[in-house]
Amino acid sequence: WSSSSSSSGEDASGSSMLRHLTSKITATGPISVAEYMREALTNPVMGYYVKKNMLGAEGDFITSPEISQIFGELLGVWVVSEWMAAGRPKQLQLVELGPGKGSLTSDILRVFAQLQPVLSSASVSLHLVEVSPVLSRLQAQNLVGTSDSVEFERENEPVYRHGRTAAGLPVSWYRRLEDVPPGFSIFLAHEFFDALPIHKFQRTKRGWREVMVDVDPDRPGRLRFVVAPSPTLASTTLVQSDESRDHVEVCAEGGVIIQQVARRVAQHGGAALIADYGHDGTKTDTFRGFKGHHLHDVLASPGCADLTADVDFGYVRRMAGTGVACLGPVAQRTFLKNMGIDVRMQVLLRNSNQSDRKQLLRSYETMTDGAKMGERFLFFGLLHPS
Repeated sequence: WSSSSSSSGEDASGSSMLRHLTSKITATGPISVAEYMREALTNPVMGYYVKKNMLGAEGDFITSPEISQIFGELLGVWVVSEWMAAGRPKQLQLVELGPGKGSLTSDILRVFAQLQPVLSSASVSLHLVEVSPVLSRLQAQNLVGTSDSVEFERENEPVYRHGRTAAGLPVSWYRRLEDVPPGFSIFLAHEFFDALPIHKFQRTKRGWREVMVDVDPDRPGRLRFVVAPSPTLASTTLVQSDESRDHVEVCAEGGVIIQQVARRVAQHGGAALIADYGHDGTKTDTFRGFKGHHLHDVLASPGCADLTADVDFGYVRRMAGTGVACLGPVAQRTFLKNMGIDVRMQVLLRNSNQSDRKQLLRSYETMTDGAKMGERFLFFGLLHPS
């Protein structure tokens, strides 16, 4: 587990988060991994997502939309084809959960502009669900130009920021999915679910027990994992009775969001595409930290590193229920090839110079190579049964 050196400012914020967690644990006992993740990532004052921009070469991880515009363009084509397959409804809401810097949406908008004649019959709007004030400002810069985006200070308003793209499409920002208005919607969640808090469970001789985070008595200022001595509410409700693994991660919060998305797709029409590192209910311990593009001990300097766990698509399918059709998961490589990445690459390579060509081929390899993101990154779809 390597941890890269960090600035003293980061150390200070890391130690204040550590102090906060330590006093919490000392007062009330060990906390669940889900609570640990929630605090470390989204604590309103010291949370990792709240206080810094962690994406891109300077940050702690890079995502596919940052690697190549082709990725977003192909997703844009997917969105438009799903809208056409649904009979070209009068309304098209594009809803993105956790939109990062807004790169993916911005690439999709380019496709919308190119396909304007096709989309002209629909009123198109963008709805971004984002908890980070830092990222929402970046998204606004990328999508509407900051001067054109209005931020509302009112806490109880569902929309906290609003603007229009250069093409005149309205963009609204929300803290929660339930605030997005109903209507025919295409939902995108790219590397969103892997950052939601998970509960961890261990099979013991006395049944399932929850893995908790505790203060290490032998090493002051350090945290450690412990197994709860008796059942918790989570361990009695979240593990399936027929579970065959010995260690299980369950993202209850993700389950609730999947249920909301599935309900909306069933009631108002639309589709959802979830793209993430994941597995189909086979993996056990996938909880890890990233800092400066290196693996990082999940319990060290909380609030200063990204925490993530692979998405269990078996669980996602179960949570989606029977009101929608579930497809996948399929590997990113398969999805991109089905969406025509090779044809698009040929066109771009033909029209580019030597150095751009190198860059294009490198990004193509990163996205499709089995050893890189090609096989490890999965796509999962929810569709209206019709």
